[in-house]
Amino acid sequence: MIRDFNIAETEEDISYYAGFVALPISSLFPFLYFMIRDFNIAETEEDISYYAGFVGAAYMVGRALTSVFWGLCADRYGRKPVILIGTSTVVIFNTLFGFSVNYWMAIVTRFLLGFLNGLLGPIKAYACELFREEHQAIGLSSVSSSWGIGLVIGPALGGFLAQPAEKFPSLVSSDSLFGRFPYLLPCLCISIFALVVTIGAIWLPETLHFHKNNELEAASNVHDAEEKTNEKKDSTFLSLLKNWPLMSSVIVYGIFSFHDMAYSEIFSLWAISPKSLGGLGYTTVDVGTILSISGAGLLLFQTTLYPVVERIFGPIVTIRISGILSIPLLTSYSYIAMLSGFMLSFTLNCASVVRNVLSLSMITGTCMLQNKAVEQHQRGAANGIAMTWMSICKAIGPACGGALLSWSQKRLNAAFLPGMEICITSHIFHTQN
Repeated sequence: MIRDFNIAETEEDISYYAGFVALPISSLFPFLYFMIRDFNIAETEEDISYYAGFVGAAYMVGRALTSVFWGLCADRYGRKPVILIGTSTVVIFNTLFGFSVNYWMAIVTRFLLGFLNGLLGPIKAYACELFREEHQAIGLSSVSSSWGIGLVIGPALGGFLAQPAEKFPSLVSSDSLFGRFPYLLPCLCISIFALVVTIGAIWLPETLHFHKNNELEAASNVHDAEEKTNEKKDSTFLSLLKNWPLMSSVIVYGIFSFHDMAYSEIFSLWAISPKSLGGLGYTTVDVGTILSISGAGLLLFQTTLYPVVERIFGPIVTIRISGILSIPLLTSYSYIAMLSGFMLSFTLNCASVVRNVLSLSMITGTCMLQNKAVEQHQRGAANGIAMTWMSICKAIGPACGGALLSWSQKRLNAAFLPGMEICITSHIFHTQN
């Protein structure tokens, strides 16, 4: 059975790279509120969320500008070189982000981290190319599962290792390197892991043109020449933009990505915000724990249940069901905040797990539709287009989410849609669309 799946020996390898993509994205959310506060750029406490949104958006803005370029490079030169460049970028710029001494240094390093990082598109193409068509759901599910691993490890690193001089004064002095740069330690851990991944990627097999078509091999030279000519015509960038099955799935993918990123930004900032501003007053450790638990639940679902659900309902029905179920779940968050103690923690963790499961089910389904809509020689460019649109939406997401949360915290006693009701209504609107 494993032989028929055509997994070879590299499924585990690509899973590491896919999960690694999530680490620099998710690790900063537990400590971003405190980082912006320490930069002293916000005039009031309510404005911290506003400025934090732009730091979260900088990575996606950079990725939006170059995703198509990296996708075309992956189609022309192979998946492996793009993966190596992306992992090397994390080693350098994620470390520099940990050394940020002011707001603009944080913005620039996050922007360059996204600008030079073209990992995710080629990884999705790579995952599909390791599997035969009937088993591509397993391939993309492994990517999503690895993303779930990143969602477990990333927030845990950010939540537990940020501000070590305050949390572990007996081990870390305030005058030491990690005391003077309180957010360096989690970034440095991710960069060290990125260095290991970069070294391991040197032996990663190339999958471009890995699969051979038996009919083409048996065909005549004249027929081969015609096929190559048609393939060249079809591989133009304009043909991808005219591919409606591809573009429709890309549009939906971007909308869900906007929703997912805005939620991640708002949830972390809301949980850390003081109760006087409508937040939960959680610490970075509390937020890291919640995000790690939800990531673990997501990982369990993606590795066990999602392939079965997709095989029974198909990607389109799965997307629709997940979108519909997200609406009442998001509505419940304002009522969950009224709880306290163990019930608050338990209910919030359960809601977070379910929310992440529904979100990743929608995103995995749209990725399957994208890769099925094109041939192998176009997958890099197609995923580049998807990554560009997704990055644009994810760049808008944190900025809008941070600004929306900041505004809502200034009108907690408004008669119409007070406080978190505004954020929840916004999330529901995008889920419906």
